[in-house]
Amino acid sequence: MNAGDVVDVDFGTPLGSETGFIRPAVVVSADAFLRYRPTTVFVVPLTSTPRSFPSHIEISPDAHNGLHVASCALVEQMRAVATERCGPATGNVGSLVIHQILDVLSMVVGMP
Repeated sequence: MNAGDVVDVDFGTPLGSETGFIRPAVVVSADAFLRYRPTTVFVVPLTSTPRSFPSHIEISPDAHNGLHVASCALVEQMRAVATERCGPATGNVGSLVIHQILDVLSMVVGMP
């Protein structure tokens, strides 16, 4: 698993406005951390339902990311999940998108 990988994640049954069920997500844990083969990783879920939220990043499908439809990264929904909840990587969003996600994440958590 690498930062930027697109994996299917079983988020389980949602409560309230949580993301739930099985859906693609982008791994946002740093590669330096992933080298230690952690049992949990940080992921940002994707949706095919676009909304105009400043914390959403649009991702167009291409040959590298493995997505079949235009998707939005729900950065405000980032969470730690057990690696057992993650399927194999179907692609990778690349460094530009992962940096966009991390920039928005820093805004969401109030980091300068």
